[in-house]
Amino acid sequence: MSDLLELAVAAHGGWGRWREVRKLTARISVAGAMWHLKGWAGVLSDVAVSIDPHRQHAEFSPFIEPGHHSEYEPARTAILGDRGEVLEAREQPRLAFEGHVIQTPWDVQHLAYFSGYAMWTYLTTPFLFGLPRFIVEEIEPWDEHGETWRRLKVIFPQDVASHSTEQIFYFDAAGILRRHDYSVEIMGGTSSANYASEPRTFGGLVFPTRRRVYSIGPDNRPILDRVAVAIDINGIDVE
Repeated sequence: MSDLLELAVAAHGGWGRWREVRKLTARISVAGAMWHLKGWAGVLSDVAVSIDPHRQHAEFSPFIEPGHHSEYEPARTAILGDRGEVLEAREQPRLAFEGHVIQTPWDVQHLAYFSGYAMWTYLTTPFLFGLPRFIVEEIEPWDEHGETWRRLKVIFPQDVASHSTEQIFYFDAAGILRRHDYSVEIMGGTSSANYASEPRTFGGLVFPTRRRVYSIGPDNRPILDRVAVAIDINGIDVE
């Protein structure tokens, strides 16, 4: 196990506390230019997302309209009514992104898949790296305006849906997540820097409550003239 991963896990609450948790529910507000491109501006501006921290499962409520919620798992997405009835579903949802580029609009199942895996990844970092078949390697540090951030290169296993197979996570001297780089494969490949800030403690675990995603320039610096995705977490219930 990487000593950087152990530092990060300890800084975010520790393995022992994480193993006790059975459910996380975050109240979030999501905005940014990407949602306009995809045809879903404002749709996640005031929602709750619940996840199973130990397997890939996420639910958003309300989803699109009152009384509906989404369910995400890697092999299936669904929209359910207020009595739990399945209104529509898609098997193997990642296949439905074939040929997509960043300007390609999404249907409701595309939205359920992307938002589900993205928030599951964000809410489980860095603990998910301890799951089977993850490969982690510390790489050269990064200077961010005079701060030295240590970096962890993570190779995701094929059965864990996420932005890309290889992702880079940056941690400050205390082990707190500060930045997360990836390429969004289901949009045809993008170079994105997801800046994480304003960490808060909920139920003995530490989570960044503000995320801002930017395109990455050729010098590995963010292009700050446009926020692709903005996520604000207003609270997290830990069960």
